[in-house]
Amino acid sequence: MIVVQRLSDGDPMEFEVTVSEGGGQSRHRVTFAADHQARLCGESTPEACLEAAFRFLLDREPKEAILGTFDVSVIAKYFPDFERKLSAYL
Repeated sequence: MIVVQRLSDGDPMEFEVTVSEGGGQSRHRVTFAADHQARLCGESTPEACLEAAFRFLLDREPKEAILGTFDVSVIAKYFPDFERKLSAYL
């Protein structure tokens, strides 16, 4: 289960994402610029977009390997196909 909680409405927006699976949890603090969110996710809410981003990540690595604090823009540095494939997770 992925739970996305908005902590700040600023720009960038700030979120806490909790991933629960396999009897354990991981917590992540994630920032997301409004213009980046609009470009990546169109009409989807930032929360839905982040949940999709985490599903993308979890298909590629365990929750423990996901950075504890990061901006959504860095995902594409680790996974160059992120922006192209994200829409399939929305």
